[in-house]
Amino acid sequence: MTSQLNVDTIVDKAGSGGSNVKMANTSTYVSDGGNVTQNTVQGLAKVWQSTNVTTLNDSNNVSSVTDTATGKLTVNYTANMANNDYAVTMSCAIGSQVPICSPQDNTFITTSAHRCHTLISNGGAAADAEYIGSQVTGDLA
Repeated sequence: MTSQLNVDTIVDKAGSGGSNVKMANTSTYVSDGGNVTQNTVQGLAKVWQSTNVTTLNDSNNVSSVTDTATGKLTVNYTANMANNDYAVTMSCAIGSQVPICSPQDNTFITTSAHRCHTLISNGGAAADAEYIGSQVTGDLA
């Protein structure tokens, strides 16, 4: 027989509330089709940010952003990644131009930061973006 748990609030053993309840790194979920299970923690974004020029609009696990040169913005993490083998995805907007946005190269993906590099696709000139969004998936240290 399958069990079902219905609760309004989860509290820790001390009864102090849900803020101390931790999810084990081994927790899994079943896919929509029910055929596959995935590790819940592995699938979460560990870092994300939304930036207008150099103003941080909203973020998770980001301590600051730094304008390092034309078309180059460094995103600094609050909590480090375990290694520099993580994935970074980005989006950006440069006025009416068609933008290209990507990590600059592997030397700018470290355990504590990644760099967003923005270019205009017609000619490839570096340009500051009005908007940059990025997300990191991988293992936290």
